[in-house]
Amino acid sequence: MFMGSVRVCSSESVCVWQSEGRVAVWLHVPLCRSRLAEAAALQGFIFHHAVRDEAVLSLWMGDGESRLPHYATHQVGVAGAVVNQSNGKVLVVQDKNRAKNMWKFPGGLSNPSENIGDTAVREVFEETGIRSEFRSLLSIRQQHHHPGAFGNSDMYLICRLAPVTYDINFCKHECLRCEWMDLAKLAKSSDGAPITSRIAKLLLYGLENGFNNIDLSMEELPAVYTGLVYQIHHRKIPERYK
Repeated sequence: MFMGSVRVCSSESVCVWQSEGRVAVWLHVPLCRSRLAEAAALQGFIFHHAVRDEAVLSLWMGDGESRLPHYATHQVGVAGAVVNQSNGKVLVVQDKNRAKNMWKFPGGLSNPSENIGDTAVREVFEETGIRSEFRSLLSIRQQHHHPGAFGNSDMYLICRLAPVTYDINFCKHECLRCEWMDLAKLAKSSDGAPITSRIAKLLLYGLENGFNNIDLSMEELPAVYTGLVYQIHHRKIPERYK
């Protein structure tokens, strides 16, 4: 692989790269010089992706079809199911400006480099004014050709959170309504999205039988890259197996 710039993109450059045994070239084109993308296209470059003020083009020079990875095609949405274990109620909202206002758990898109639990806690506070703490991952939904993801794939994760505060002060720009609702009522409500009803039933089961039966706990482990860590979510296992 080779990282290049538009200043070195010419037929002579391509010949040199081929003679050096390069199989692919990445070309970074700043927005202010985007007119030069045409010169790169004449040498066989194609668009790979664009982020903010830079487009990245690629040229495959190896045998057969390109083996370069596609750019990221998923967005990650995270919601927080804030459960008050003392009374069996959960925090729900109705989005504003929707054709059908259904009860759902507060949430939104995860920011770059933001952990799942942090997204859930942040989104819950921004939408409802409730402060909470991350407890576990409950579910993952995968959906393709999502209209809200520009036709790409969407990953939607729901976390279990514990409330730290209880007084609602919801964002009137985003939410039409917000309230603490009985889990049993939410599980049977026809005013909720199917996934909301399903998670409400899951939480009811956890409330009655122990959340250890439904939680996917989080643990940080060292990554193979020096100095980095990652978060892994799975059911708890006995210490002797760790």
